[in-house]
Formats: sequence, C-alpha cells, structure tokens
Amino acid sequence: MALAEIRALTKSFKKGGETVVPLDGVDLDIEKGDFISMMGPSGTGKSTLLNAVAGIDRPDSGTITVGGTEVTKLSRSKLADWRAEHLGYIFQTHNLVPVLTAYENIELPTLLVSMSKAERRERVELALEAVSLTDRADHYPRQLSGGQEQRVGIARAIVMNPTLVVGDEPTGSLDAATSVQIQELLVRLNEELGMTILMVTHDAEVANLATRRLRLEGGKLIELNGRAANTGNGRKAITAG
Repeated sequence: MALAEIRALTKSFKKGGETVVPLDGVDLDIEKGDFISMMGPSGTGKSTLLNAVAGIDRPDSGTITVGGTEVTKLSRSKLADWRAEHLGYIFQTHNLVPVLTAYENIELPTLLVSMSKAERRERVELALEAVSLTDRADHYPRQLSGGQEQRVGIARAIVMNPTLVVGDEPTGSLDAATSVQIQELLVRLNEELGMTILMVTHDAEVANLATRRLRLEGGKLIELNGRAANTGNGRKAITAG
C-alpha cells in the first residue's frame, strides 16, 4: 500500500455561468520517500489538489488516504487533529507570525498536540538544525532575510516529523540565489531525512529536482518519468477517465 492514495478525485467550481472542473477523476499513489513536483498552466487546479491532500479543501467526490487514514472521511475537528500530527505545509509567502521569534514560529505546531516541554524543545531544536538556523532562533521575522524566513517556514512544516510535506510554490517569492538555497534544502530533506514531499511549482528548474514530476492539465494528471537529467520522452497517464 502506498503512503498516500488518491482515487477518482473530482472538484468543480462555478465561474460565471460556467462549471470549471480542475480535478476530473484524478488518481495518484505517493510512495514513502517520494519527492513529487507538480506543474501545469495557471488556474488548472494544482493548489486545489494540494489543498485537498492537505485536508484544507474537500473534493466533490473521490477519496484521499494518507498513512492508512482516509482523510476525506474525517470530521472537521478530527481533520484538524490529523493535520497537526501528520501534515506539514510550506507556504509561498512564509506566513510567519511577526511578533514571534523563529523558535516560537517553529514551535507553533507542537502546541496543538500533547507532549512534554522537553520533547517540544528537542523537536524545535532539531528542526532549526535541519534548516541551518540554530543561530537565528531568537530572531524575529523582520530581522531575517527572505530565504531565512522561508527556512523557518520549512522548519515549522517538518517539526512534527509529518507523514507528508506539501509545498505550494515554496521558492515562488524568492530571488534566484535564495531559490537555489531552498531547492538544495528541499532535496536534502528528501534524500537525507527521508521526507515525503508533494510540491507545486511553476519553475521547471525546481520541478526537475524531484524524483517524480507530474503535470496537471485539463483536470488530468500526467507523470513525466524521472528527473530531468535521466528523462526520456516517455509519458505515462496516471488518472482515471
């Protein structure tokens, strides 16, 4: 059984007098240790799929199972509990709390679950070490560079050692040099720490870092085989009709 299984996922919206169907019977298996990038034209539903997997948006139909839990069946309160323990979310614009230090921002997810003060501190310190920001723990967001802020956001996403990490354009608001640093960090989290990552991006260079590359278009997912350096011309459809 895959770490995450998406089956026949459908989502539609009303836009003016038309019905838009960004997700049309999408199927996807995510294996433990996968690093998946997802691309596609703007407005095609990439963030919609990401938010459905994260339990933020509910699909019209279909199922999402992560780590043996059918997320699409959870009540709103149980869904919040599940997200706190099993889901890490990396935002494009950091979403840090300005009046909290880097340490306190990273600590936030741990306050939602029952654990000792010592365990909470250990988790935050490990997360800070993972993103190379131990020396910035007491700094506020305004005292950090954009790249450092994103590192804090990533540390917050991984502090609970989540089952799955999702990222919505994690390098989208960064300059080129800082983007490279975050790209390297994401690869290291996957390769060295075994984090399972599902990431939306518009940047082909960022997408090519992933071990699996997907394209969402017309409500369907297409898998592009392998990292760019190892990719042939094969394309494999992975969606239901």
